[in-house]
Amino acid sequence: MSERTVDRWMMTSQGEPCELRTEPLAPPPPGEAVIEVAGCGVCHTDISFLHLGVPTRAPAPLTLGHEISGTVLEAGDGVDKALVGRTVLVPAVMPCGECALCKAGERRICRGQVMPGNDRHGGFASHVTVPARYLCPVPDTVLANHELWELSVVADAVTTPFQAVRSSGLTEGGLAICIGAGGIGIHGVQIAAATGAKVIALDVDADKLALAAEHGADAVIDVSGLSIKEIKGRVKEVGKALGMPPVCQRIFEMSGTKPGQETAFALMGQGAHLSIVGFTMAKLEVRLSNLMAFDATMRGNWGCDPELYPEVLEWIGAGRLKVSPFVERHGLSEINEVLDAAHAGTLKKRAVLVP
Repeated sequence: MSERTVDRWMMTSQGEPCELRTEPLAPPPPGEAVIEVAGCGVCHTDISFLHLGVPTRAPAPLTLGHEISGTVLEAGDGVDKALVGRTVLVPAVMPCGECALCKAGERRICRGQVMPGNDRHGGFASHVTVPARYLCPVPDTVLANHELWELSVVADAVTTPFQAVRSSGLTEGGLAICIGAGGIGIHGVQIAAATGAKVIALDVDADKLALAAEHGADAVIDVSGLSIKEIKGRVKEVGKALGMPPVCQRIFEMSGTKPGQETAFALMGQGAHLSIVGFTMAKLEVRLSNLMAFDATMRGNWGCDPELYPEVLEWIGAGRLKVSPFVERHGLSEINEVLDAAHAGTLKKRAVLVP
């Protein structure tokens, strides 16, 4: 019987193309499972690691990629063998489940959490070995209308804004202002709309705004060339037209850009809540006293608690959230061209790399 191997596209050095390496596929250690990768989404975080100087926690050479779907190939000791053959999502951030923080329900800040493509080899590969505890089986009802590869993006692009909306306290009849309508923002728009809120989407890309209008946004604003003062005026006008008072807004910064974050902070009014979902290394100069004066709040959002994943899949299966219109398939061998395009901002949809 021939030895099983894994093909990994590795980041060997920041700024350099990923290199293909074929290695023996080791059996999974206790508590872990080997996943045959169906697809791995390309996230801005991968670009940050490869091109923008953000360090990974595990050193290079390292396989990036944390939006992973696939099939369980082998289960290690202590793992339910019934998982073998199941189609699953690999949560982008997996807590240990045993520490005091996890037991207190604070799994998002577990000190022993594992993120594929950061703490260990990720999903830009034929196979990936991960902790099995929080693997999320994909129901047949979802697979009936979706390819497994395209569901990979659920592991971050969909679940992350889901958690942000849920933790923001947004309710039916409220107002959500979504800054950025790209790979994560478009799902934030859908989730906010499905919650029953009025949704205003802001972006500089007319095509993305058109998609947002088709998938839940009650109003869209192209902020290209507008000053922050002008943006505030437009948002106020649009909110008034929607019958929404300029208070208690739920603002979601999902562009991961300095202008986006500056705009998000400036839009905070009385009783507002700002969720920082996108990431940038840029530093901002803001007046934090606005939080005091407006009795407003601001919170970061790191990934998504794996326990919310089944509910997200239920929403997708029920048609409350759409994934297929916002992804495009590429062969894993195209990885360097796709990563370059993502870095240049020329991708119109979220790319998924398929082995």
